Amino acid sequence: MEITPWEKVKLARMSVRPTGLDYIERIFHDFMEFHGDRYYGDDGAIVGGIASFGDIPVTVIAQQKGRNTKENIARNFSMPHPEGYRKALRLMKQAEKFHRPVICFIDTPGAFCGIGAEERGQGEAIASNLAEMMLLKVPILSVVISEGGSGGALALGVADRVYMLEHAIYAILSPEGFASILYKDASKAERAAKDMRLTAQDLLEFGIIDGIIPEPPGGAHTNHEKMAQSIRMILEKDLKELIQQPTDSLLAKRYAKYRQM
Repeated sequence: MEITPWEKVKLARMSVRPTGLDYIERIFHDFMEFHGDRYYGDDGAIVGGIASFGDIPVTVIAQQKGRNTKENIARNFSMPHPEGYRKALRLMKQAEKFHRPVICFIDTPGAFCGIGAEERGQGEAIASNLAEMMLLKVPILSVVISEGGSGGALALGVADRVYMLEHAIYAILSPEGFASILYKDASKAERAAKDMRLTAQDLLEFGIIDGIIPEPPGGAHTNHEKMAQSIRMILEKDLKELIQQPTDSLLAKRYAKYRQM
């Protein structure tokens, strides 16, 4: 049975879907989390550190949602502050120094837009990530595992390969926000979800992403292990290919990829 875009939005937002840490636990081993941006503080909305993917040392960065209200408050509902993006960039630059590929899991409704975040340079932090990722001299792989919202998602999305889970969404803002701006009525979010073309299938058609990772019947939440295994297979195939490419070639292809969009 075909799932509508609005149904995909609701599916992507389900609290029982696997989170970034769920995938890190199942796909990698010896994960060691690092904290802080070395400027202001730590941000629980983004987790990151070093791990092993088979025999390949990697840096893993994930936007993290909570399972309940308490966890979501601690994670700021997966809406990163500037220090979260600066922490991510710090880890990416560290990965470049030690020649480790970077793997990102995207899952956010968008960057936090509170006064404090703006005062601490939210726009600059996101822009710096975009610029620095374009020139990072190691392979980057990004996977949209549920929600990919606005620049908050794009700040981890400038990668050599970008994938989406079958029922994930990726858009400039939420359907509710889109409906409020364009239709002056947030209750028209279902119509907005259709008009925004935010599904993995739409984005593959537009050439925005490189592939879709199938989910188990019913969605990723029905079988965490199987979903993690599907992601692992994609990462393994692409990493083997990307790490063999000379740095100049890697950067040239990344530049060309985003110039044609």
